[in-house]
Amino acid sequence: MTHRTLDRRTFIETTAALGATTLLAGCSGGGSGDGGGSDDGSDGGEFLAAEPNYDGWFENVGNYDGTVDRTGADEVTVAVGAGNGLSFGPAAVAVSPGTTVVWEWTGEGGGHNVAESDGAFESETVTESGHTFEHTFEESGIVTYVCTPHKATGMKGAVSVE
Repeated sequence: MTHRTLDRRTFIETTAALGATTLLAGCSGGGSGDGGGSDDGSDGGEFLAAEPNYDGWFENVGNYDGTVDRTGADEVTVAVGAGNGLSFGPAAVAVSPGTTVVWEWTGEGGGHNVAESDGAFESETVTESGHTFEHTFEESGIVTYVCTPHKATGMKGAVSVE
């Protein structure tokens, strides 16, 4: 058995090569497009080409990157307690009329609810993972909602029905 001594230069070159490989692998996409979630609240979906006008609704929302396009789907899932436990994931989603949105609790971030801004619907406040609440969107337009206990921290979402 041969033992090699690892000098500083070899260590740095190897570490740099591994880092570059990892970075490139992460940039290559490779998403399945199935809408599966991730821990940061994103879901790997495609964004709308033209963003709806949310009139500043997402100003203090840390995970809003755009509106995920789920038009044409019969059912869409939004994580409650995504990312740091204080986000909806995705924050904004576009659906077609007749689509059911299912909010599913991650169990992170304490007690959450889903409350439509104008009071059209509201779930109970829940802490346990796997709990769901759903609403079917029939009318075109933008529907905004919050987690009432965490509204001040920016736990807001929107459904754009197109």
